[in-house]
Amino acid sequence: MNGYIIALDQGTTSSRSIVFDQAGNIVSLAQYPFAQIYPKPGWVEHDPMVILQTQMHALGQAFEKSELSPTDIAGIGITNQRETTIVWDKNTGKPVYNAIVWQCRRTASICDQLETEGVGAYIRDKTGLLIDAYFSGTKIKWILDNVEGARERAERGELLFGTVDSWLIWNLTGGKAHVSDYSNCARTMLFDIDALCWDEKLCQMLDIPMSMLPKPVPSSQIYGRVAPNLPGLEMLEGIPVCGSAGDQTAALLGQACIEPGQAKNTYGTGCFTLMNTGSRSVRSASGLLTTVAWSVNGKTTYALEGSVFNAGSSIQWLRDELQLISTSRECDELAESVEDNGGVYLVSAFTGLGAPRWDMYARGTIVGLTRGSKKAHIARATLEGIAYQVKDLLDAMEMDAGHPLSILRVDGGASVSNFLMQFESDMIRKPIDRPKMVETTAFGAAFLAGLAVGVWNEMEDITKIRQSDRVFYPVMDAEKAKEQHNAWLRAVDRSLKWIEK
Repeated sequence: MNGYIIALDQGTTSSRSIVFDQAGNIVSLAQYPFAQIYPKPGWVEHDPMVILQTQMHALGQAFEKSELSPTDIAGIGITNQRETTIVWDKNTGKPVYNAIVWQCRRTASICDQLETEGVGAYIRDKTGLLIDAYFSGTKIKWILDNVEGARERAERGELLFGTVDSWLIWNLTGGKAHVSDYSNCARTMLFDIDALCWDEKLCQMLDIPMSMLPKPVPSSQIYGRVAPNLPGLEMLEGIPVCGSAGDQTAALLGQACIEPGQAKNTYGTGCFTLMNTGSRSVRSASGLLTTVAWSVNGKTTYALEGSVFNAGSSIQWLRDELQLISTSRECDELAESVEDNGGVYLVSAFTGLGAPRWDMYARGTIVGLTRGSKKAHIARATLEGIAYQVKDLLDAMEMDAGHPLSILRVDGGASVSNFLMQFESDMIRKPIDRPKMVETTAFGAAFLAGLAVGVWNEMEDITKIRQSDRVFYPVMDAEKAKEQHNAWLRAVDRSLKWIEK
């Protein structure tokens, strides 16, 4: 049968499309970056039309570069930046406001009000989440409250909400499918992750009309087909859109973490650590999130998750804002040019801190500077700061799980850094397993789509596809690693509650 799948990987800084064959090999790839919009300090937006245009362009380019025929393509899978929020007119397809990005902190005051109202326990019980500006619910409320006429239009049933998966599926199917898979729904702070439905009480708390919300659907099924006459995609008309998962859970699957207790970390714009907990939605005692990983053939799999808001973006900050480096590779070279960090620690809390601290008011901090500090020390401290934050997540995760991790599987852009991977292994005192095929997020989405149309037959098929590229083992003295981590914890303390409410 036609055994090729196209994955749309819509990320925070670029839109990509990758064609995979049945063996999990990359046939072709196209990628288009797009601009970040920062209207105010702590605010982050994207233009939804640019998201759509770059993603559709990448889809067309990847297909063209593959030199396949349309009949070779069995389906399309989607993975996406998750909590980013788009509200659009269901008749015109035009967004009413820019997409509010997952990193955006503008709704912190709404979250404070929810905390004051004492609804945190209910939200945690129903959604597995903590109250935070990270999630979509408060972003929807902000748009309805601040865009002229939006609330009235929403109440008349004229507006639709979606995370980026919904936005892409709706447009790909010509407006026929307004859906969101359970893993994306689970990131809105409006979704009952055990009942797998929208929670009416939560929608009332945030004054969000439920008519706006997409239909919750499993991660692997045919949602619709590519509509006719989509500009540049006419040749793909009729191909099923049949797989969807948020980027981090797609990566968990792409890393073949299909058994309870297996974990992965993605080093992207943010850094995300997830552990498969099987059919149990385990509530964390350590500030982690409980989320839906995926749902296939009537079986829903859950995960524990911790988030570092700024990981790869801190390297971009060195390049774009400070202009200390011109490429990501240069950051590694600088880091390796000095014996240690020179006592310099960088906490990349540019948009607050996620798990296990959950401080919306923390801000980025550099401590330990002396006259002898060089840009190489700052570059090294930036990479080390990413590793320290992942260690803090894993420490919390092991506590919740009740048993230690045996190995951490890694992916994402910064996972190509041998320096970072070695330092990470030194800090967590565990092996780090980097796969040969690092496009695990996109492949997770492709695998879900392939399951829906018979390219693959069962979840276990993915374990036969994944192969290791290199495994890193700890080499640093354990006592030295502990001392460095203790100094990091002191640095983090300096960053907390920096912005006054």
